[in-house]
Amino acid sequence: MTNALKKDGCWYAVYVRSRYEKKVHQYLLEKGLSSFLPLIETLRQWSDRKKRVEEPLIRGYVFVNINYHKEHVHVLETDGVVKFIGIGKTPSVISERDIDWLKRLAHEPDAIGETVISIPVGKKVRVLAGPFKDMEGVVKKEGREERLLVYFDSIMQGVEITISPELLAPIEKGASGQAVEGSKTGDHEVESAIRHLAHS
Repeated sequence: MTNALKKDGCWYAVYVRSRYEKKVHQYLLEKGLSSFLPLIETLRQWSDRKKRVEEPLIRGYVFVNINYHKEHVHVLETDGVVKFIGIGKTPSVISERDIDWLKRLAHEPDAIGETVISIPVGKKVRVLAGPFKDMEGVVKKEGREERLLVYFDSIMQGVEITISPELLAPIEKGASGQAVEGSKTGDHEVESAIRHLAHS
C-alpha cells in the first residue's frame, strides 16, 4: 500500500471483536494501512500482584485513515474487524479535531473516567487551558472537581474526564462557537488553576 493513497484519505472508525483492538491495529499496520488505537495505561489488580497495562480508551474501536473506495475492502478483510461505524451503509467520517482530542485524552489517563454512550443533561462548556484546551463537552457533575463528558457524535461514544471548574467556561446557545467566560474566570484565575494542577 503506497503513501500516495493516504493523501485523499479520511479517518473512519471500525468496530472490532471483543478484546481484538490491539490485534486489529497491528494487522492493519502490517498491511501498510494507517491505523490509530488510543490506549491508556491502567493499574490492574490480580489476586497476587498489581500490574500496569495498556487498554483501549474506547473499547471495540480502531481508527483508520484511508481512501475508503480504494482501501475499505482491505480493512474489512482484516481478522477481527466487524464493520465500519456509520449510518446504514455509509461510514461516518471522523474529523481531525476528534482524532486530536482522542490523542490528547490518551495522554492524560489519570483524568479519564468511564466511557459512556449517552449525554447527560447539563451545561455545555469549553476548556480554557491545560492539556484539554479548546475541548468542548457537557458537565456531568459539579463540585470541586467537575466531571466533563466529551462526546464524539461520529461514533456515538463519550469519555468522561475530571477537570478543575476554574478551567471551564460556559458556551451560550446560539453563539458563534465562542465560549463566554464567567466573571470569575479571568486570566489570573486560569493561571492560578494551572499552577494548582501542576503541583497537585
